[in-house]
Amino acid sequence: PHSPPVSFLSEHHTSGQPLSVKMGASTSKEISGAGGGYDRRNFGAASTSSSSPSSILSLLGKRAPTRCDAPPSPPPLPPPGSSGAPPPPAPPAPEKSAAAAAPDAPPSPPPLSASESQIAEAAAAADAVSSVPNPGPYEHASMDAKRLVSLDTHDGVRVDINKQLSPYMPVVHSFWLGTAMLPDGRNKSYSFLAQVADEAGLLMARVDPERGSVDGRIHRAILGGLAMGKLQVGVSQEGQTDQLLGEMDFGGQTWTGNLKYGSMGGGMMFGCNYFQGVTKRLSVGGEGMYIAANQNLLGNYTLKYKMPAKSGTEVEEMVLPGIDGVGKEDSECSSSVTANYNSGQGLLSMNYARVVTPGRVTLGAELQCSPMSLESQVLLGAEFNLTRSKVNLCVDGTGRMQSVLEAKLGMAPGSPTLNFSAEVDHGKEVMKFGYGLNIGG
Repeated sequence: PHSPPVSFLSEHHTSGQPLSVKMGASTSKEISGAGGGYDRRNFGAASTSSSSPSSILSLLGKRAPTRCDAPPSPPPLPPPGSSGAPPPPAPPAPEKSAAAAAPDAPPSPPPLSASESQIAEAAAAADAVSSVPNPGPYEHASMDAKRLVSLDTHDGVRVDINKQLSPYMPVVHSFWLGTAMLPDGRNKSYSFLAQVADEAGLLMARVDPERGSVDGRIHRAILGGLAMGKLQVGVSQEGQTDQLLGEMDFGGQTWTGNLKYGSMGGGMMFGCNYFQGVTKRLSVGGEGMYIAANQNLLGNYTLKYKMPAKSGTEVEEMVLPGIDGVGKEDSECSSSVTANYNSGQGLLSMNYARVVTPGRVTLGAELQCSPMSLESQVLLGAEFNLTRSKVNLCVDGTGRMQSVLEAKLGMAPGSPTLNFSAEVDHGKEVMKFGYGLNIGG
């Protein structure tokens, strides 16, 4: 690649003359073309020569090296303890962009548009609503307290024989003997009940051969499970109590509703109710009904509030993970207060239920009063669940006492259940006692 030096050396080699190159005044370099060697002589002090280094390098086919001088080093720091003036401040570093200063940091998100901000607000509202549970059907708002103060007491003997014909179809034979509680004055009754139920609904029919009446119910999920359609039919030989009632239950994540239409009491009937969960513990709702037979417009309003109720003897429960403010006491040891006002009857009632020991002891109370007549009534109830038995007690303000005892006669599922009921009203001198047997239930 270095063609000039090769040709230059070859020319002197053929002529046989030595080549002398002066590097300085006392420095010489002799290259012999004949011997192919070179001698170095007279290395002394340097002096100016007629041959410049650039010409020599051009002869050798080399370019002058390019020298990149490094920036000057900063001045040394003064020794410790010196009284000299402080060193001048370092020159400010050139400003760098945020991306260059932090190459690994993610870029800041762009500002949200109006539509995106609305979507974010809707998502936050949905998260807040998701913590509100469904309050359940309006008819069941006060059932947890009413069942403690409205006991099913009877007289005589009641026997129910259950038979499971298939996993979806049971039948029941019911006998009631020696009673004075039937409205038509009979002292005995027999009824046959058959039911078919699956995941989508149920069909039920009850027949009373002696009275000549048939009652039926049909429940079916419609609209892909979004609503439940109900049909209730009741016919008899007298025809005075015949009824046909159609209902539709529907609801959402935090509310339930119901629509009614049919005939009752010899006229048309319209009704609807709505029950809304406001918070995890508060629910409000109302119901309206119009009966065309007597042209009455009935309405009632309900408010229900749930709260934890500790007995004071249990160990503090830990809060469930992932659910803010919801502990074991909210799901087991809880109490509820339900207030209801019936505008048609002018009756105000309040129900209270408290679970003292989960699965063991439950207490309830009900207060009824009429703001117009200032009449009132109070009822107190309690339920005690034992290993193989259950006891219910109820006392009202007039001194009437009710009690029901249920005892299982075996440990296996479907074992017979024996129950005893009693009602004593000392003010009216009324006493009722009865017992019953449930087989295969």
